[in-house]
Amino acid sequence: MPGPLSHVRVLDLSRVLAGPWAGQNLADLGAEVIKVERPKLGDDSRTYGPPWIKDREGRDTRDSAYFTSANRGKKSVTVNLSQPQGQALVRELARLSDVLIENYKFGDLARYGLGYDDLKKLNPRLIYCSVTGFGQTGPYRERPGYDFMIQGMGGMMSVTGEPDGAPGGGPQRAGVPVADIITGMYASIAICAALAHRAESGVGQHLDLALLDSQIAMLAYQNTNYFATGKPPRRIGNLHPNIVPYQPFRTLDGEVILACGNDNLYRKFCEAAGCAPLAEDPRFVTNGQRVENRAELTRRLQEIFAQRSTHDWVELLEGAGVPNGPINDIAQVFEEPQVKARGIRIEADHPVAGRLPMVASPMRFSATPLEHAVAPPVLGQHTDEILRTLLGKSAAEIAKLRADGTL
Repeated sequence: MPGPLSHVRVLDLSRVLAGPWAGQNLADLGAEVIKVERPKLGDDSRTYGPPWIKDREGRDTRDSAYFTSANRGKKSVTVNLSQPQGQALVRELARLSDVLIENYKFGDLARYGLGYDDLKKLNPRLIYCSVTGFGQTGPYRERPGYDFMIQGMGGMMSVTGEPDGAPGGGPQRAGVPVADIITGMYASIAICAALAHRAESGVGQHLDLALLDSQIAMLAYQNTNYFATGKPPRRIGNLHPNIVPYQPFRTLDGEVILACGNDNLYRKFCEAAGCAPLAEDPRFVTNGQRVENRAELTRRLQEIFAQRSTHDWVELLEGAGVPNGPINDIAQVFEEPQVKARGIRIEADHPVAGRLPMVASPMRFSATPLEHAVAPPVLGQHTDEILRTLLGKSAAEIAKLRADGTL
């Protein structure tokens, strides 16, 4: 069964993570995604190693593990955009595509005649998605933007990490590039919405996605907490600003996370843990009271959790229907029975590495199940194929373009 976007062709001119993440989502959904890369060099993220993926003999390849995280399901074509012949090829591909994704700095592609205003004349149905650090408008629009700096500018680091006065305190970035990833996710949603609009109107449009905008939106209730109080939220480590208890506790041999998202779950926890009086204590009866008296309740619960092992707590709380879980490293993640049952680790045939491990898309469809049969491409793997079958170039024409340095 073809994927839900199997009728869509995407021209992916983006590099590194935010744009490629959107392109990979569309590839997972069944779209044909043609990734345009620089000859010889390719996407910058191919060099973001070590670690590198290994070939069948266990030797390092030219491609980083980082690159493989965001480019499965795509076809790689090498084109030199600085040459007029390369620009012409991209215009031909855009004319035959439904979606174009790019994350060049503001105005860069327009200098090559590849901006939205240029390409919509060739293809009025084209959905042109620009992903930049700061967007297409505003005083910062010409600035480059990278995830780490955006996490700082966008407020994420102000609410991530231990408090300034605590051991290890100070601002922390998230352990993965969340600004890039959330922008890629918003771009995916915007593209799908634009495709739905085009199905009704027959016309494409320009989508303007910015890392800063997306990072700020991702702060969710931290934004509205600020609007409600006039005070910017501060770092509180692993505590939750609005829910208690919703945090890790030290056990005899590790840590376990307790997540009591409402008063009923808190009462169930107290009963299972043998501390029923804490459920009736007037300081802790409601979530609001527990937030106000967080320090005292945390002290008492920590004494209780220290009496059992992590395994015993997980088993006890699972039996009582209280949300909880250990803090796994990534190796432990893939050993979880639920992770195995859901088939989250997958493999696909890679032309150099053989069977390449990957992570399946979390999107599950009953009528149009997703397939992950195509591994991330090696650089330029599909150049001849695309030029020959899609653009109708002859072998002699392709050889000349390669000799001229266009491919």
